[in-house]
Amino acid sequence: MDEKFSITIGRQLGSGGRQIGEKLASQLGISFYDKKLIQIASRKSGLGKKFFEQVDEKTSHSLFGGLLGIYGSLEGGNYSGNYLSNERLFTIQSEIIGKLAEDKSAVFVGRCADYVLKDNPSCMNVFVSADMNDRIKHVSEKQNFSEKMAKDIIEKMDKKRAEYYNYFSSNKVWGKAESYHLCINSSVLGIDETVNFVRQFVIKKFDL
Repeated sequence: MDEKFSITIGRQLGSGGRQIGEKLASQLGISFYDKKLIQIASRKSGLGKKFFEQVDEKTSHSLFGGLLGIYGSLEGGNYSGNYLSNERLFTIQSEIIGKLAEDKSAVFVGRCADYVLKDNPSCMNVFVSADMNDRIKHVSEKQNFSEKMAKDIIEKMDKKRAEYYNYFSSNKVWGKAESYHLCINSSVLGIDETVNFVRQFVIKKFDL
């Protein structure tokens, strides 16, 4: 198929959404972007990578709407005293996502990519959730945390991801079914079978 298409994946922490996205991209033979977007944005803007990470999904909602001051030396150089709005940084990342979607078929994880590509008819939006016990197990094993600490981190991260998404995505709500084409619980089928299920959905949607 010559026509380019995009798949966006929103996910709960510990649901395996990133892993699913990466495997899906590999099986479909298309590009995969997650944190890589930050690095691309960093090179394009001339700002340091750490600067972008401050306004990533982990950023508190309290920062939005104002201006974020950058002090000290960052990876790309010294930006002491410089200010750049969070909205401007979101715009930079959005422009990069849009350009990548124009250039090639790809899977995008996070970054409000579904909202950024809302006017793209060749875009499919997926949200991956999982049972809390599975999420706790995944996070605790991956990060070597206690189950209590893993649960606390999951709750905080889900809250911040929702705040980030809901702030920038007008008329859409993070994790709500109506915001996506497909919502799936990875605990039901497991990671690999969830990838297969989503892949078949993609094949049917885009007539691959």
